[in-house]
Amino acid sequence: MAKRVRDASLESRAARSKLKPRGKPYYKSIGEGLHIGYRKGERDGKWVARRYVGNQQYIVETIARADDIDDANGDTVLTFWQAQERARGLRGYSGPYRVRDAVAAYLHYLDGKGSAYGSGIRCERHILPALGDELADQLTAERIRAWHRDLARALPLIPKKRNGITTRAVDFGDPEAARRRKVSANRVLTILKAALNMAFREGKVASDAQWRRVKPFANVEVARNAYLTIGECTRLLNACDPEFRPLVRGGLETGARYGELIRLRCGDFNPDAGTLHIEQTKTGRGRHVVLTEDGQEFFAQLCAGRVNKAPMFGREWAPSQQVRRMKAACKRANIDPPVGFHQLRHTWASHAVMGGMPLAVVAKNLGHVDTRMVELHYGHLAPSYVADAVRKHAPRFGKVPSNVRAL
Repeated sequence: MAKRVRDASLESRAARSKLKPRGKPYYKSIGEGLHIGYRKGERDGKWVARRYVGNQQYIVETIARADDIDDANGDTVLTFWQAQERARGLRGYSGPYRVRDAVAAYLHYLDGKGSAYGSGIRCERHILPALGDELADQLTAERIRAWHRDLARALPLIPKKRNGITTRAVDFGDPEAARRRKVSANRVLTILKAALNMAFREGKVASDAQWRRVKPFANVEVARNAYLTIGECTRLLNACDPEFRPLVRGGLETGARYGELIRLRCGDFNPDAGTLHIEQTKTGRGRHVVLTEDGQEFFAQLCAGRVNKAPMFGREWAPSQQVRRMKAACKRANIDPPVGFHQLRHTWASHAVMGGMPLAVVAKNLGHVDTRMVELHYGHLAPSYVADAVRKHAPRFGKVPSNVRAL
């Protein structure tokens, strides 16, 4: 129970009888952003609760009659102490709603989804230290923009090798580093706006107008170019240790994320439909991945003679266990620069697009809501009407004479 707050002029019936009748209540603070008020009438008075909701605004509600004439009954007539408890419990009041409250509610909503861990890390590092104590209703577009700009200016520590020793140095002027910082800042901004939008939908804040005015940095996303050739995929598979090789093959056959693959069970493969059901995804929306004939044969062999609840890839894999194995396999396969497990997803998507698969189909198999991300990152690889028309109709000037021959 919260500590009682004393006020000699309001505690007793005799003390309140000495106050002058007036429309404006006599207020006493009983908590952050919360006041108990006594509105004195000609005969008796009423208890009111005043709650601060941000932006210099309050909500005032009448909660009961004061025990000026009738004795308190704990319901319609309350003592000063009972009125305090009623005010604190009114509509689940827990103090002013701050950004950290919105973030906590949003992360609780994400709990169990694939994006929860990464979002939590970004919130702890970039949102809460700067904005956590701000009242959500008092956040302005200017304040969010300033925070967003400061976030993008933060200088990253970039690993460098000197004489075989890895050191960390601050990058001061690389345009590519600046672009990547803006991309990262945009991702954190997206998380903040998602948390605040949820607070608005839940009625915790009065308006979402301020953060809707804040736009991310434009023209900083670039197409993904890091994908493996078919020959490199073969070398990589041959270079993997036997326990890890099926996971890499699974990534290449499906374009699924590492976190999605390690949660699969043998029962998630449907040999009749030739699909793989991925229930736990980054977005929380399950999907069915359509497999090629080679993919169906691979997963059929993987699950042959095993119970439905058995881990698809032999054992329970933990997060990040793929990092060192991928690095070692790339070194043995002479793939330089080395790629991470996520590049297997880009490899599947890149070859699918270059093979003529419609972008909508690629997006569906990867688990995207629409084709925007696929168009951004892989659209340049797609055989397009423009490219076909140029190559068909553009003027041709013949081969350039030269004595140089390719070796």
